[in-house]
Amino acid sequence: MISNVNNSVIGSAYANNATSNTQKKENASATATDQKSSKVDQLKESIDSGNYKVDLSALSEKMADELL
Repeated sequence: MISNVNNSVIGSAYANNATSNTQKKENASATATDQKSSKVDQLKESIDSGNYKVDLSALSEKMADELL
């Protein structure tokens, strides 16, 4: 049988682990959002400057796959 002392230690460890996991998820989400924003900004700059090139082969393959 687990004593009250051990039970509270286990509960505390679980709470700390849960908090740590939540913080990790929040940090990962923020990083992913930053990366997406960065990629969007890069695409906008490429389009505005006229340097964005469409991969017509990849685009046509995707379109054909969607139709099938």
